[in-house]
Amino acid sequence: MLASASPRRALILRALGVRFRVVVSGADETIAPGEEAAAAAERLARLKAAAVARSEPPPILGADTLVVCEGRMLGKPDSPEEARQMLRLLSGRTHDVVTGLCLVAPQGTRSGIERTAVTFAPMSAGEIDWYVAGGEPMDKAGAYHVDGKGALFVSSVAGSPSNVAGLPVRLFLSLARETGLDLGLP
Repeated sequence: MLASASPRRALILRALGVRFRVVVSGADETIAPGEEAAAAAERLARLKAAAVARSEPPPILGADTLVVCEGRMLGKPDSPEEARQMLRLLSGRTHDVVTGLCLVAPQGTRSGIERTAVTFAPMSAGEIDWYVAGGEPMDKAGAYHVDGKGALFVSSVAGSPSNVAGLPVRLFLSLARETGLDLGLP
């Protein structure tokens, strides 16, 4: 069970050959005042997994991704203007992508976080307007999609590339092993 509506997470799981169903948790994703990004991402992943676990049998994978730049946590933009603001902030800077994962399995629940540093090339106002006008930034943390047109602006990635897409596969494998869950992976 994937407790996420993210098409990117579903795509990654399918590419790994993992069978799953999507059940959106409906959990409140509000970040608490003063909450640090890694703690928030892991708490929200656990919250999503627990919400689905109330009505579905395990295994259940919950995930939450945040982008952190210059001390600001960036979730999904609420408007095109907010997407432009996020992209202006990311332009020419390095930011962190932080994903929390929680795996609820019959043998127990495990969670963890992955942090990846992503550097953006400088973006012109025209590039930002073009990218936002295409709609891709609107349902992505930090207002970009690394496996889409957003890749045009990424100059480097230090850490887990799959984390930037929202599902750090090494962490997922580690959590599956810790819970004794056989996913048919090595």
